[in-house]
Amino acid sequence: MSGAGTGGVAHVAAGGALRGSVRVPGDKSISHRALLLSALAEGPSVLTGLSTGDDVRRTLDAIRQLGIDVDTDHGVTTVHGGRARLRRPDRPLDLGNSGTGMRLLLGLLATMAFEVVLTGDASLRTRPMDRVAEPLERMGARVVGSGPRRNPPVTVSGGQLRGIEYTPPMASAQVKSAVLLAGLDASGETVVHEPVRTRAHTEEMLEAMGADLAVTVDSRGRTVRIRRSTLRPTAVAVPGDPSQAAFWLVAAALVDGSAVTADGLTLADERTGYLAVLRRMGADIEIDEGAGGQGSVTVRTSTLRATTVRAEEIPSLDEVPVLAVAAACAEGETRFCDVGELRLKESDRLAGTATLVTALGGEARIDGDDLVVVGVPALQGGGTVDAAGDHRIAMAAAVGAAAARRGIVTVTGWDTVATSYPGFLEELARLRGAG
Repeated sequence: MSGAGTGGVAHVAAGGALRGSVRVPGDKSISHRALLLSALAEGPSVLTGLSTGDDVRRTLDAIRQLGIDVDTDHGVTTVHGGRARLRRPDRPLDLGNSGTGMRLLLGLLATMAFEVVLTGDASLRTRPMDRVAEPLERMGARVVGSGPRRNPPVTVSGGQLRGIEYTPPMASAQVKSAVLLAGLDASGETVVHEPVRTRAHTEEMLEAMGADLAVTVDSRGRTVRIRRSTLRPTAVAVPGDPSQAAFWLVAAALVDGSAVTADGLTLADERTGYLAVLRRMGADIEIDEGAGGQGSVTVRTSTLRATTVRAEEIPSLDEVPVLAVAAACAEGETRFCDVGELRLKESDRLAGTATLVTALGGEARIDGDDLVVVGVPALQGGGTVDAAGDHRIAMAAAVGAAAARRGIVTVTGWDTVATSYPGFLEELARLRGAG
C-alpha cells in the first residue's frame, strides 16, 4: 500500500521509487491575489489554473458574498469585478483555515465604509491578526478582534483611508499585501519597506492591472509605493505552486531510485529558496526555466549532508517541515535559524515539525527560535503522526513515511490536506506506479 486515506486518516508505506512528472495545484498565493484584485478591477477578468484547495475556494466564496459575480466553467473562472459592486455581506465571511485569505481581505475591506466580520475554523481563530490590524488602523480603518493579538472573529470597517509609510516588523508578504490593497483607495502615497524581500506577486499583479505603483530594490531591500488607482481587468494563468512541489522534490531526493519533474512552476527567487538549500545539501537538481519566470524542476535521488538554513532564505517558512524531513535523512546536524515565526502558522509548526521528525525515528530539538535536526542513518517508519490541523505537517509526514526503511506511517488529521492539495495521495500512488 503506497498511500491510502479514509476520512481524516492516511496510511503511507515506506519504499517504492517515485518516478515521472507532476503538475501540482495552482499557486495558492497567486490564486488568492488574482481573485481579490479581479474583484476590484473594473470589468471581467479571466483566471485559469486556480488552486483547487479549500483555502482558495473560501476566498472565491467571500468575494461572491461581497457582491461579485463569479462564473466557473471547465477550469476557467471569470470574475466580474468593480469597486461599486462591493456590498456588505449578509453574514460573516468564513475563511476556513486560510490565514492568507483573511489577512488580504482585511486590507481590501479596510477601504470600505461598511462593517464586515471575518471568521474561520478553530485553527484560524488562534492565529493573530494584530500584525495586519496595526498598519490598517494607522491608515484610518477600524479592526477589532479577540484579545490583545486580535484573533478572529475580526470586525473591520474603513473608508477614507490615508497613506502611510510602513516597515513590517517581520518578513510577511501577507502584511505587505494587505497594506498595498488598502493603499489602492487611500489618499496620498502608501509606502511599504521590506528589509527582507518577500514574494512579489501582489505588486506584480497590481502593476499589470494598471495601478499607480513603483518598486525600487537596493541593498536595503525592496520598497513599494502605491497611490489611489483604478484597476483594469486582466487574464491570469496561475502557475504551479512551488511550495506544493517541494514535497515531491524532497521525496525524490530521499527515496532510492527516484526522479521527479515538477512542471509549470513559478520560479520567483522568493518562492524557491528551498531549492538552494537542497542543492547546498547535495541534492541533484536540474532547473529548466522557460518564459515568464516559469519552468520545471527535476530532482533525482542523492546523498544529503547537513547545512545551516537562515530564515531569510525561505521568507514564508512554508517548506521548513519537509526540509526538516530531508535534514533527518542527511549526514550531520542541520540548524534552521530564527524560525520562531513557525509557532504562528496553522498550528505551532515549530513544535509540530520537531514532533514529526521524532515520530519518524529521527532526532530533533527546539533551541530558542531555532530548530535543530540531527541526521540518522535511516528513518525507521511505522508509528503515528498527528497533523494537528496543519496540511504541511501532514504532507511532510507522508514524505518521511515514503523515505523510511520500512513500515507504514499513520497520519491522523489528514483531511486538513484538502485546504491545499486534495489529490496528494492519488499523486503519490501514480508516481510510485500504483495509480
